[in-house]
Amino acid sequence: MQALDCLQHREDTRQQISSNLQVFEPLRQTADDLRRAAVAVTITHHGDESALILTRRAGSLREHRGQWAMPGGRIDAGETAVQAALRELHEEINLEVDESQVLGTLDDYITRSGYNITPVVVWSEVDWEDLHPNPGEVASINPFTFSELSRTDSPILQSIPQSERQVLSMHFGDDDVIFAPTGAMLYQFREVAIRGRATRVLHFEQPVFAWK
Repeated sequence: MQALDCLQHREDTRQQISSNLQVFEPLRQTADDLRRAAVAVTITHHGDESALILTRRAGSLREHRGQWAMPGGRIDAGETAVQAALRELHEEINLEVDESQVLGTLDDYITRSGYNITPVVVWSEVDWEDLHPNPGEVASINPFTFSELSRTDSPILQSIPQSERQVLSMHFGDDDVIFAPTGAMLYQFREVAIRGRATRVLHFEQPVFAWK
């Protein structure tokens, strides 16, 4: 009976997120001087709870090494954002899904390092132990549970002298935070996909260390 209840809860969660994303109108950015990229905002389950898949970027990477991220990367010529996000899921963490598992997209986010990132929301029933990091890109794979996502002390907004915009971050664990752009995407996912709000995040700033 408990297993059936768990399956029903998962289906209810999927339906709620799908419905909220269907009525949301994501904002696309079209600046020609930006490199296009996509990330997979992937919903799965960790124990008895829904969770998003987070990665710690490998220390050997040229850009943003060691930072929290979601699987993603540049959109190749001829690819859509959805195709790129699904390809990166497979390349980075050995998770293969098809376009039928895509629930929707969030707003494009323009980074200080010159990327225009499209977040693609993906549903997966993968077992956590079947995820394997590509060591050339990913140092670790970590669950960001919906309980963590819904903390009342997130988001954190900070003013910095280098920008008129506030830096956004989300609490993670006891003593860590996840800064924008990843933090902004997590926050928008919470507000739009879970709570059904038309919340925008492009106006939130990144920390100065992520500007390069």
